[in-house]
Amino acid sequence: MNENHIQSEQTTNNNNSPVTTVDVTNPKLPNFLLSVRLKYVKLGYHYLISNAFYILLIPVLFAVTSSFKLTDLTNLFNHLLQFHLLSSTLFAALLIFLTTFYFTTRPRKVFLLDFACYKPDPSLICTRETFMDRSQRVGIFTEDNLAFQQKILERSGLGQKTYFPEALLRVPPNPCMSEARKEAETVMFGAIDAVLEKTGVKPKDIGILVVNCSLFNPTPSLSAMIVNKYKLRGNVLSYNLGGMGCSAGLISIDLAKQLLQVQANSYALVVSTENITLNWYLGNDRSMLLSNCIFRMGGAAVLLSNRSSDRRHSKYQLIHTVRTHKGSDDNAFNCVYQREDNNDNNKIGVSLSKNLMAIAGEALKTNITTLGPLVLPMSEQLLFFMTLVARKVFKAKKIKPYIPDFKLAFEHFCIHAGGRAVLDEIEKNLDLSEWHMEPSRMTLNRFGNTSSSSLWYELAYSEAKGRIKRGDRTWQIAFGSGFKCNSAVWRALRSIDPSKEKKTNPWIDEIHEFPVQVPRVSLVSSSSESR
Repeated sequence: MNENHIQSEQTTNNNNSPVTTVDVTNPKLPNFLLSVRLKYVKLGYHYLISNAFYILLIPVLFAVTSSFKLTDLTNLFNHLLQFHLLSSTLFAALLIFLTTFYFTTRPRKVFLLDFACYKPDPSLICTRETFMDRSQRVGIFTEDNLAFQQKILERSGLGQKTYFPEALLRVPPNPCMSEARKEAETVMFGAIDAVLEKTGVKPKDIGILVVNCSLFNPTPSLSAMIVNKYKLRGNVLSYNLGGMGCSAGLISIDLAKQLLQVQANSYALVVSTENITLNWYLGNDRSMLLSNCIFRMGGAAVLLSNRSSDRRHSKYQLIHTVRTHKGSDDNAFNCVYQREDNNDNNKIGVSLSKNLMAIAGEALKTNITTLGPLVLPMSEQLLFFMTLVARKVFKAKKIKPYIPDFKLAFEHFCIHAGGRAVLDEIEKNLDLSEWHMEPSRMTLNRFGNTSSSSLWYELAYSEAKGRIKRGDRTWQIAFGSGFKCNSAVWRALRSIDPSKEKKTNPWIDEIHEFPVQVPRVSLVSSSSESR
C-alpha cells in the first residue's frame, strides 16, 4: 500500500467514471471491533465443517481398532477365509478400492523448497537526496509538488538504501521499453539463478511457471522471457498474471498450488516482481505522485514441489490459501485506478480514492474472518462465536465483539510492506507487538514497497534473524487493486540456519544492523494502498 494520505479534488477518468483521490478526513482502517459480518464467518466455518468427516472418522477408527487384539483379527480372518471365501474376497477388493480412492483423491501436499529475493547492485541505491535530485532535474514537477514528495519521503518509513532502476537514476532519465526489459531481466533472472543454485533443481525439471507483474506486460510475456532464458521444456505450463496488484504474489502461489494438485511429481516456479522503469509518473496529480515515492526495485523467485521425497529438503509446507475479492462493488473496483491525469500532458498514473482505507479494511475483515476457523484454537473460535451470537441474535449491544488473538495461531506475520499507515493500523487492530511487525517495517525501510515480492523479503528477514523454528506457522497477507485481500499460511518443516542462507537471502550481510528505529510521525495523514 502506498501510504500517504492527501486531500484533493474529484477527478474523472477517460471513461467519465469519477475517481476521487485520497481524503484526509478518514485516514484509518475501520475498527474491526465495531462490526463483523456473519456471512463471512459462516464461510470460514464452512471450510472447517467440510473437513469434519475426516476429523471425526479418525477417533472412530482408533476406537474400533483398539478394541481388537492381533489374535482376534487373525482368528476372524481365518474364519472368514474358511467359511465365506466370496465375502472375504469382495471385502478385500472393496478395502483395496477405498484405500486407492483415498490416496488418489486426497489433496497433494505442497512444499516450498526454497525462495530467493533479488538484491540489486549497490550502484542502484537511491537515497532520499538522490530521489529528489532526479525528480528536480526532470523539470516537470512544480515546486509545491517537489516539496510534497520531500515530505512523503521523510515520513514514509523508507530508509536511505532502497533501489531504483538504472534508467531512472541517469541524468537525464531514460524510461523506455528496452530499459524496462533490462530491469525485468535483471531482477527475475537474478532471483531465479539464486534459487536454482540453492536447491539444485534443473530448469528442465520445472513443469509449472507462474509470473506476476502488474504494470509491465510486454510481448512476448515475462514468462516467455524466462522460458527462453532457461530453455524450459516445451510442455511447461506457463502463466503470466498482470494488473492484479500487490497481492498477486499470493494469487500466484494459490494458482501454483491448484496446478500441483493435478500435475504429479512436479516443480512449480513462482516469480513475483514489479517494474518501475516505465511506471514513474511524470505529472502533477498528487494522488499519482505517491507511488513514485514509495515503490522501489525488487523481486522474488519461489520454488514449490508436490513430490513427497522433497519434504525432507523443503523449508515450508503450504497449509492454507484464502483469497477474497471485493471487485463486485463499484467503489472497491475504482479505488485504485490506472488512468491519465487531467493535466494537458495526459500522463498515465495510478489514482487512489478517498475511501481506499475503508475498502481495504473491509477486504481484510472478510479475509481474516474466513481464515479464522481454519487456524484459530477452538477456545478462540468459541469465544468469538459466543459474543457474535449474543450481539446478532440476542441484540446484546453492550457486549463488545471479541476479536480473536491471531498470535495464538501464528508465530510470524508477513504483512505487505506497502505503506506505513496500513502497518500501523493492522498492528493496532490485530493487537500485534513491535516484534511481530518488525519484518514488515524493516522491509519497508530497507527495500521500500517492492509490490508483490515484499512478503518474501519479510520472510527472509525472519530467517536471517534466526527466528524460524521447526513447526512455526507464518501468515502472509497482502492487498491488491480490484480490490483484493489474500492470505497464505506456511508451516516450517525445519529450523532455518541463517548461516546457510547467504545465496538466497538479501539480509544476511547486514542483518546485524537491524532493527533500526523508525520514528512514528504522521504525514499529511497516511492511507492508501498499492496497486
